[in-house]
Amino acid sequence: MSALPTFGFSTTAEEVSDALASEIAGKNVLVTGTSIDGLGFETARAIAKHARLVVITGYNAERLRLSVEAIRKDVPHANVHPLVLDLSSMASVRQVAEEINTHTTPLHVIIHNAADTSGVYAVTADGFERQMAVDHFGPFLLTKLIFQKLLASGSASWLPRVVFVSSAAIAMGPGIDLSLPNLRDPGSGSPQAQNPFMRYHETKSANVLFALGLAKRAEGRVRAYSLHPGTIYTNALKHDAIIPSMQSLGVLKDDGQPNLEFGTWKTIGQGAATNVVAAFDPRLNDKSGAYLVDCVEANEQRPAVCSDLANADKLWKLTEEVIGEEFVV
Repeated sequence: MSALPTFGFSTTAEEVSDALASEIAGKNVLVTGTSIDGLGFETARAIAKHARLVVITGYNAERLRLSVEAIRKDVPHANVHPLVLDLSSMASVRQVAEEINTHTTPLHVIIHNAADTSGVYAVTADGFERQMAVDHFGPFLLTKLIFQKLLASGSASWLPRVVFVSSAAIAMGPGIDLSLPNLRDPGSGSPQAQNPFMRYHETKSANVLFALGLAKRAEGRVRAYSLHPGTIYTNALKHDAIIPSMQSLGVLKDDGQPNLEFGTWKTIGQGAATNVVAAFDPRLNDKSGAYLVDCVEANEQRPAVCSDLANADKLWKLTEEVIGEEFVV
């Protein structure tokens, strides 16, 4: 491990992948939310250079096909398999989990990258507020349903990993309201519905708490991490409905372009680097549950509400109640 380079703000996902090629070799990885011009796509592309298999998911079959083609064009030897997955639908999650479980191929890493960034309040067919469904309920249920498969990939030299792409938005609000009604659906008249960024703040807080709870419950059998990828101009900031919120926060200018005075922006490649670090860097082996920023542990940037194991446990139990089944690790 002493021979590994130092990763930081400017490191790209491809640089991390190349440096950790021996860790990635032979591994099978699942990445959710992989549309072109997004972090998930770049994460999958970089990992595919060295992995045995990368499974990519998305709810739009055509965009998923384009992602597969783009990865294979850039990495001709890549073994990439697409799965249409709508994380807002628990039925879709169950169907995809069943397909994953029927294959004999092991699963070494899950990278929960997908998020609802539409900026529109909506309720799913299951009766859940859509952002929380896509960002937390869906990933929670998917992890639960394929957890035994993930566990089975463990060996003397490898512990499976689960990565949650969160955001610095966890520190930009009052904290997640851990009550059942709010978690399920705060309602069309709620502050979260009127300002989608506040719900995003809650869902990204849920990501961090889920990672913390999973790390604790797994007791060394699985490693879990959450992270802030950085401020990046991805397709997530190009939705018409989300642009006003981002302008009010100063993230975007009046013309919808990145406000360079908001902070230091990363390229998509730099933003995806921390995803690859969380999935494979052996220097994190004894840091399960950690929150990462700029490719390194940064727990001090995690607000108190997202560092509290009692909150992680409460969220876990509330989520079990919402989806109607226990997730026993």
